[in-house]
Amino acid sequence: MDIKAKIEEIVEKIKSDKKLGEKFQKDPIKVIEDLIGIDLPNEQLEGIVDAVKAKINLDNIGNMFGGLFGKK
Repeated sequence: MDIKAKIEEIVEKIKSDKKLGEKFQKDPIKVIEDLIGIDLPNEQLEGIVDAVKAKINLDNIGNMFGGLFGKK
């Protein structure tokens, strides 16, 4: 499994589905587990959760700065 590609896929799903985003905020490990379809130990899922959160935050910051400079 290409973990970077999977993280990108998860980020896009979470960003495009408001209800899924809300579920992710409440129980990120469960959401990641459901999205990847593989039952992994929570310790491994926590790394994926952290990566997804970081990517979402970076995308949000990028959109913010893009808006400041007239780009999106």
